[in-house]
Amino acid sequence: MRTVIQRVENATVTVAAENYTSAIGPGLMALVAFEEEDTLEDLEWLARKMLAMRIFDDEEGVMNRSVMDVGGEVMLVSQFTLYAKTAKGNRPSYIRAAKPEISVPLYNKFVSLVEDLLGKPVGKGIFGADMKIALVNDGPVTIVMDTKNRNI
Repeated sequence: MRTVIQRVENATVTVAAENYTSAIGPGLMALVAFEEEDTLEDLEWLARKMLAMRIFDDEEGVMNRSVMDVGGEVMLVSQFTLYAKTAKGNRPSYIRAAKPEISVPLYNKFVSLVEDLLGKPVGKGIFGADMKIALVNDGPVTIVMDTKNRNI
């Protein structure tokens, strides 16, 4: 499982074809992608790590608080292109990304885990839809995490 996490002032995802909009205020916007080998342990580890990461400022301006500490919101959007292989040619390969029959249940489980840990609903996109995402990256603070390489 791979994610790009951004600390945001706000974020919205819109799917015009579905007349759908989801929005959050200050918190985390996370793009997430899955591999076929991902397990419940991977989802749980990433959910806990993401919510506990101290990337919000304390009263002295030091990044010492988590999204949970500051009562922030979270938006989760599935994005298989995080698994793009770009070594050969100019067309990325997405062979490592899990197929929808695997990634949809993983995404839904990840959303549930984050909501349970956070104690409130999260914003989300619509899997496989043509989404328009707008956000104000705060900092900027952007962190890339991969459950297969937990020590980066």
